[in-house]
Amino acid sequence: MPENSRPHTRARIRTAAALLALIGVAATTGCAAGGGPEQVRFLLSKPEAIPYFRDLIAEYNGSQNDVHVVLDSASNLQAGFLRGNPPDLGLLNYNMEMARFMERGALSDLSDMPEADRILPQVQELVDQYATYPGRTSVLPYSVMAASVIYNKRLFEDNGVEVPTTLDELEAACETFTAAGVTPFYATYKDPWTVAQGWFDYTVGGTVDVASFYDEMKELGTAVGPESDVSFQKTLGEPVSLMKQLSDGCTNQDAASKGYGDGNLAFAQGEAAMYLQGPWAFGEIAKTSPDLELGTFPLPVTNDPGDLKVRVNLDLAAWIPEASRHKEGARAFLSYLFQKEVMDQYNAAQLGYGTTTDAAPVTDPRIVGMKKYFDAADFYQGASQQIPLTIPAANYLQGIVLGSDVEATLSTMDADWARLALRQ
Repeated sequence: MPENSRPHTRARIRTAAALLALIGVAATTGCAAGGGPEQVRFLLSKPEAIPYFRDLIAEYNGSQNDVHVVLDSASNLQAGFLRGNPPDLGLLNYNMEMARFMERGALSDLSDMPEADRILPQVQELVDQYATYPGRTSVLPYSVMAASVIYNKRLFEDNGVEVPTTLDELEAACETFTAAGVTPFYATYKDPWTVAQGWFDYTVGGTVDVASFYDEMKELGTAVGPESDVSFQKTLGEPVSLMKQLSDGCTNQDAASKGYGDGNLAFAQGEAAMYLQGPWAFGEIAKTSPDLELGTFPLPVTNDPGDLKVRVNLDLAAWIPEASRHKEGARAFLSYLFQKEVMDQYNAAQLGYGTTTDAAPVTDPRIVGMKKYFDAADFYQGASQQIPLTIPAANYLQGIVLGSDVEATLSTMDADWARLALRQ
């Protein structure tokens, strides 16, 4: 499931972070009373991964008598931290909202664990782009999802189109498909997050250094605006204009009324050559067309193939709260989760990329097209994911593909950013 589709969880996380700033976090430790196994509450945020981890927990609990892990996929994270009783171990999608816990010192230091030494430096840097806490490594990435253009290999072959590596080649491919009566891109503008996750993130990420851009935006704060050297309007104007150009000329005419589910079905039925979605869509597409040959490639938005990059997000990352009463047991289960064979099996099943130096290489043909970019760290975290939720960026971007003025909309986003910085 895309990280954008968890609004309720993210809203709870945001509220919890604000409460933490006011009340602090009480650090406590302890074991189960009565001499029994230490009870560890394990919070998981990814519904489709529950069966895998449920079986894993049963296997772990049966393998020893010191720790008993209880799966929790429904607790209110806000309430847990507020009451000083958060889950003992979390394995959640990691983004800017979750990072607020780290920057307030609510997550314990894991740097002394052997598992921390196995994390790829370029992947650990993805955590640090959101937030850090002095002297701590508080979050260990478990799985990375890489996303780019999904394409129908048969339609490409039948129309003599090669995978494009430059903007000119992409535009030529769109012309070829259109002339043959094939929709180049299937778009789903009814759901704003699909515009943000795909169209906006891919065009911006292929043009702009996303991490540096947001570092500068945060530093400017209230000074972001018409006169600042960096802003949404000034820095992102060109890629967002390209986004609008591609969305205007290369998509299905009914895109405004189509949502994510419509897109999965239509693409599965061969109604378009390309689709701007992540690997979470493959399972939905396979429900209709299990034998459809699909692949992935980075969206080219310049004429230099050296600029090609893929969008990534920390699909799952592990952390242990300072306030956990069962840190020792939580650390034991974390070590179990981070065994190579356990991580490799999970990532193979979920079409994720491994986060460790010893991770097995991806082999699934649907995502192997992104492997060389991931291995070379030619990737970026989605630009839309680094905008606070109080700024309705996805709705603004939806407005642009539906006809709103690019410059005026990005200027509004600049004003929102400056106002938010003032309140903070």
